[in-house]
Parts: sequence; C-alpha cells; structure tokens
Amino acid sequence: MISKSDFVARFGGIFEHSPWVAERAFDRDGSIAQTVEAVHAALVAAFRAAAEAERLAVLRAHPDLAGKLAIAGALTEDSKAEQASAGLDRLTPAEHTRFTELNDAYTEKFGFPFIIAVKGLGKDDILEAFERRIDNNPQEEFEAASAQVERIALLRLRSMLAGEENA
Repeated sequence: MISKSDFVARFGGIFEHSPWVAERAFDRDGSIAQTVEAVHAALVAAFRAAAEAERLAVLRAHPDLAGKLAIAGALTEDSKAEQASAGLDRLTPAEHTRFTELNDAYTEKFGFPFIIAVKGLGKDDILEAFERRIDNNPQEEFEAASAQVERIALLRLRSMLAGEENA
C-alpha cells in the first residue's frame, strides 16, 4: 500500500499547484488503486467536495493560455507541453494579441483564467471555445472551468500511468 506522502508526491501536481486535492483524496480512501480511473475518481471527488473558494483557488492556479508565464518560460512542465501541443507556443503576433485580449477580458469577467483541456485541439479550436464561453454567466463558467480542470487531470493521469497499466 502506498503512503500518503508517496501518494501526494506522485499525484499532487495533477491539479495545478494544488497538492491538497491529492491529500484529501488519500484521506478519504487511502487504499486507492493506482489506476487512471480510480485515482481520477478519488481526485475529482476531493475537488468537488471542497468549498467553492478552494475550487476557485485551483482555477486561479492555472496559467493564461499563451500568456505571460508562457512567454517567461515559467509554466509547469505539464502546462508547457500541453500548450505547445496546441501550437500556443507558435502564435503569430496578431494571434498573440487576440489571446491576450481574450485572456484579459475573461479574467476580468470571471476572476480566473480561461481553462480548457487543449489536447487534440488547435489554436483555432481554442479561440472558438474562448469566444463562445466568454458569454457564459459566472456560475456556468465556474462549472465549465471545473469540468475542464477535471479533464486536464484525467489526461495527465493517462499520460503518467498509461505505461504502467500496460506493463
């Protein structure tokens, strides 16, 4: 059986800069099977059981897409790879300007950055989702962003555990 400290060390980064999600998942059920489905379910349950302010802090821990942290090279390795896979590290100046405008407007309206699981998406898909979701009301967007955080967690877990489950 895995210890709490080992579980948190392994899965504490799945929810961006929020190891408390893994800590609470372990506290709820320390015998979590080390499969994508089991770990994801435990992490999501802990995230969903948290107070709204704590969930908001998770949303706020995510970087802007193609934003200042990306330019400064200060993204987590996961975020860096995810944004690069969607071509966000290769924007034209006009595209970068549009992302910056949308990031600023979105953050001003909702109080957290636009979050989308970018795997399998291109920059045009992301811009389309950005422009569609910016018209949501705050509660709709809080739920949409939370669902995207959970999807990002699933994709990160699949990447992390895929080789182990097939071994």
